[in-house]
Amino acid sequence: QVQLVESGGGLVQPGGSLRLACAASGSIFRLYVMGWYRQAPGKQRELVADITSGGRTNYADSVKGRFTISNDNAKYTVALQMNSLKPEDTAVYYCNVRRLGDRANVYWGQGTQVTVSS
Repeated sequence: QVQLVESGGGLVQPGGSLRLACAASGSIFRLYVMGWYRQAPGKQRELVADITSGGRTNYADSVKGRFTISNDNAKYTVALQMNSLKPEDTAVYYCNVRRLGDRANVYWGQGTQVTVSS
């Protein structure tokens, strides 16, 4: 089993920045994909960004150039730096992790609320 704990959500004004962090513990995979998803009220959960243990990144078009995902293999952590935040970024953000190549078994964190509002 893998446990994920997220932190760093909150309320920020449009144009502001937030940094989310996620720490994994338990039976960690040597080769993995860790990512951030978000779910706004009334909408489906969507990928924000993910990163492999080798450092390959993938971003949703809506966040490219504004968000940066990074990881620390030694600590099994992943961070999401969010800049130039917009009201439409408001959502619950979830961290997840899966073994590289295995899309069937995915572990999720509890989620952290990000609200962008003036």
